[in-house]
Amino acid sequence: MARFFGSLLGCVLALSCVSSTYAADKLRMGMEGGHPPFNDTDASGQVVGFDADIGAALCAKMKVECEIVTADFENLIPALNDNQFDFLISSLSVTDERKQLVDFTDPYYINKLQFLAAESSDLDGTPGSWMGKTLGAQEGTLAANWLQEKAANVAIVQTFQTQDELYVALSTGQIDGALADKYTGYEWLRTDGGKGFELKGEPVEDGDRIAIATRLNDPLRTRLNVALKDILLDGTYKKINDKYFPFSIR
Repeated sequence: MARFFGSLLGCVLALSCVSSTYAADKLRMGMEGGHPPFNDTDASGQVVGFDADIGAALCAKMKVECEIVTADFENLIPALNDNQFDFLISSLSVTDERKQLVDFTDPYYINKLQFLAAESSDLDGTPGSWMGKTLGAQEGTLAANWLQEKAANVAIVQTFQTQDELYVALSTGQIDGALADKYTGYEWLRTDGGKGFELKGEPVEDGDRIAIATRLNDPLRTRLNVALKDILLDGTYKKINDKYFPFSIR
């Protein structure tokens, strides 16, 4: 009996320590820092964007201080599991493969994949329009996987380490079309580099759920879900959405 109560006391103390750690310590938010308008690095080196603002709002609701830690997109999940940060909020698609490695919160927005190409191009979302063309996507993304599965038999598929490299390749004619998140494509079309280009056809993938990732079985996931519901209910989410988009992305 003494052993049972001793074990129980140890568990209570352990839980108390975990709780106080999350309450007092600074949480680290993992982001790529190169995926505008969701996360980007400004001239001063500060990471800004929709993901950064949502993350800050969630931390405020949880009453914890947070900082942003960046990593290459391909290294985000390994870095999370290597304890380099506490959660990922970097426009990460929920996939069965990733669910073997991390836990996901409820989605905080819904993404769509759509082609971008020159206004004069006949490229769209139909396989016949891809024949013999060179198509690109950012490596490690849902878009890259989609091209390999759906288009590699009729087109040349190239991947690029960053979204910026993908758009440079498109604007300079290295590739005929790019498959990317519709909302990042929308942002790029508003830049000088995007002049003369447009979104083509209809989205080829609709309903891509974007969520926050935590380590497997981490109780932080539950706290993030509660905070997400809070910012949806009190209007904070809508204010952040409207700061970046003239339409809802949920």
